[in-house]
Amino acid sequence: MKFRIDRDALADAVAWTARTLPARPPVPVLAGMHLAAGDRLTLSAFDYEVSAQVSADIDTEEPGSALVSGRLLAEISRSLPPQPVEVTTDGAKVMLRCGSAKFTLLTMPVEDYPTLPEMPPAAGAVGSDEFAAAVSQVAIAAGRDDTIPMLTGVRVEIEGETVTLASTDRYRLAVRELHWKPERPDFSAVALVPAKTLADTAKSLTSGAEVKIALAAQGVGGAGEGMIGFEGGGRRTTSRLLDGDFVKYRSLLPSEYAGLADIPTGQFIEAVKRVSLVAERNTPVRLSFRQGEVVLEAGTGDEAQAVEALEATLEGDDIDIAFNPGFLLDGLAAIGSDTARLSFTTPTKPAVLTGKPPQEGETPGYRYLIMPVRLSG
Repeated sequence: MKFRIDRDALADAVAWTARTLPARPPVPVLAGMHLAAGDRLTLSAFDYEVSAQVSADIDTEEPGSALVSGRLLAEISRSLPPQPVEVTTDGAKVMLRCGSAKFTLLTMPVEDYPTLPEMPPAAGAVGSDEFAAAVSQVAIAAGRDDTIPMLTGVRVEIEGETVTLASTDRYRLAVRELHWKPERPDFSAVALVPAKTLADTAKSLTSGAEVKIALAAQGVGGAGEGMIGFEGGGRRTTSRLLDGDFVKYRSLLPSEYAGLADIPTGQFIEAVKRVSLVAERNTPVRLSFRQGEVVLEAGTGDEAQAVEALEATLEGDDIDIAFNPGFLLDGLAAIGSDTARLSFTTPTKPAVLTGKPPQEGETPGYRYLIMPVRLSG
């Protein structure tokens, strides 16, 4: 194997592929990155759960393949001087030359490297920036507790031209709807994707205009079953799906509300941050909504206390409600609107945080349901 490649192209491709390398590989070869040089260079990494593959332009003298330490290759390619890189194999070694720098890496047995999973059938495409934003809005509500794997995922529901993403950790629920271009107008599928993998993937595929999603249709087996694939900007990744029945989340969203309040988002975020400075661990921020204002409070009589009032527009009766400040801030940061709308039924039932819809009566594309903390006394 012998080829030349632009230094930045190599560093970028290696860094992206290295994201998939397992921190503690179950077998030594999974710490490797597979290099295959033909008309183009293809780099691959796989940890039995997630696979990553990227291709880059090269000038090939001799085609071939090699398996080298992925982390070491990532560190080396990141630190090379800004000159073309020449990569050659010599027996059980791979040599990188860049300017006056020369590195020699030991290879691992290519024949022991597992075959990457097949991509499922192509299902459709969505704008990469919109997809990344939607996934980040929803992934914040996914659980972190691996003992309940189902809650660590994002449910992806596809019905025709609508994709619905949902996640919950039992204390909050995030739901986002977006339009996409399906391969078939009647396409429908459901998948539960690990939230961290989905968030990392969506963020890393914004170099191309679109992300293609590959997923087997509901009730259809065959290639790629139990997998979801994403492709964009010359990068391709697959992930194994999570098993388990996701909660029936639509029944958790209230169908009607007793009242709603609109608050300027930026001011609300800053006020919650200030007031929660005195909130001891796991203690809530209390919100008292009255006509024309909301009063934020934290702390108790025996400890430090904080109070701040903000202008707010209230429709409905006065209400006192309390939330975990971290969960509230996550939702406020995700709504993507200058005005935060909090819709509630009672002080002990879930409230829904959204941006202010462009037209009254419209269902917002993003909804963040948050459980209140019960106030004593």
